Amino acid sequence: MQSVGESLLDAASTLAPTSAIAAISWRAMPAQPKTSDAEIVSAARTIIEREGRDFSMAQIAASVGIRGPSLYGRFPDRGALLAAVEIELWRELQLVLSRAARGDEPRERLAAVARAYRAFGKANPKGYALMYDARAERTKEGHDARAAAYGAARASFVALVGEADALLAGRTVTPFLHGFVSMELAGAFRFGSGLDEAFEFALATILDGLVRGHSSPAAPRPKRRPSKNSRAPKTTKPPGVG
Repeated sequence: MQSVGESLLDAASTLAPTSAIAAISWRAMPAQPKTSDAEIVSAARTIIEREGRDFSMAQIAASVGIRGPSLYGRFPDRGALLAAVEIELWRELQLVLSRAARGDEPRERLAAVARAYRAFGKANPKGYALMYDARAERTKEGHDARAAAYGAARASFVALVGEADALLAGRTVTPFLHGFVSMELAGAFRFGSGLDEAFEFALATILDGLVRGHSSPAAPRPKRRPSKNSRAPKTTKPPGVG
């Protein structure tokens, strides 16, 4: 005995051509998304490298072939899309640095990481600026992506200066790299050529200094000051105690 649905389908087949039945079946299928978040982020990166961070959401929607409402359904505003691009850049940098951090000697690994960092910045100039933009929203996902990028070099810092000083060493090398790359991208080196030689000279000076400072027992060590949040609460001194 046929079900009601089967009877209706049989009746429709006798009254309508096969193409009409196919059209009815097609309309009943759920619509497939025309694009993905990854494709949207990739399109945004392309536009950012061409025009900077001041793009419009309409530009992004048109570049991936969707309407504005569909884009806003995935990224509620331009800030959310910028945050996604920034996270993607940090994750890509992590992969680049991880591939560079190979070899037996920690100093040579760190030198290779530094060169890879510079090359990444030069290959993604406006994206690189976005990664350090003070206007970027601070989120846990963004923090984790930055930490993972540092983590790609952390083992080399530990091997070079020890666990206790690894973060200090990272905070010594990173400002040099960021400052050099930022000046290079801005065309701020105006006293002739020789930037590659200058980069290698400064990098060798910093890394050699870290090695000497760590290996010398007489080297002065910076005093660790407690953070504001970790300071002990003030106590009232008893009378007569100066």
